[in-house]
Amino acid sequence: MTHASSPVADVIARMRTTLQPLPAADGVSCFVRLYLSVTEGVAKRLPGLTFRDPVFLERLDVSFADLFFTALDANRADPLRASRAWAPLFDLRSRPGIAPLQFALAGMNAHINRDLPVALVATCRDLGVPPAEGSPQHADFLRVNGVLAAVEATVKEQYLTGWLRTIDRVVHRVHRLDDVVAMWDVARARDAAWANAEALWAIREEAEVSARYLDTLDRSVGFAGRGLLVPADTWLQRLARRL
Repeated sequence: MTHASSPVADVIARMRTTLQPLPAADGVSCFVRLYLSVTEGVAKRLPGLTFRDPVFLERLDVSFADLFFTALDANRADPLRASRAWAPLFDLRSRPGIAPLQFALAGMNAHINRDLPVALVATCRDLGVPPAEGSPQHADFLRVNGVLAAVEATVKEQYLTGWLRTIDRVVHRVHRLDDVVAMWDVARARDAAWANAEALWAIREEAEVSARYLDTLDRSVGFAGRGLLVPADTWLQRLARRL
């Protein structure tokens, strides 16, 4: 599943290519670094696990990643037509005062809460299986949650270390980034994504209803994304940027 010629390896290569021209402080770069680290971390751990439908997971990984690349390409072509779920990250990617972890989590918010239900439905259509709770596919999906949570916790810590963060926590007692981190839980987000996939599957033959449902999901995810991107820097961090 993770050898050099696998579809997942191709996704990882494309992420690295996407990162190359981006400044480190760019908001999209912050998200892609997190996404890449999590994808690589999960890829290293999955071979030790047994899944009931590994083809489903691999197809889902690729379909899921493709939706991010599609959103990024669409934004480059015409920012005004960007998905509402992704618009906060794309619009605010250069704004000062937003921490790298905020950008990373805003990207995860858009990708999991909006893109993952769409990817689940597309994968289920391709394989001819419904996104049913209790199915082998659902069991595999839940099993990945534990791996994701462990990898994501390690990666998050990389965004929260350093002398400036330590001093800032002492001066301000509770850093505002703690509130941002508390807003995000990958397992809960993936559970909600599965539930939204079940809903989209149930109305898949009703094109107009499906479009309205997805538009509403887009808007709500975008609203949450803007909340994640409220500047969280403090006077100490603003001073450090001027030194």
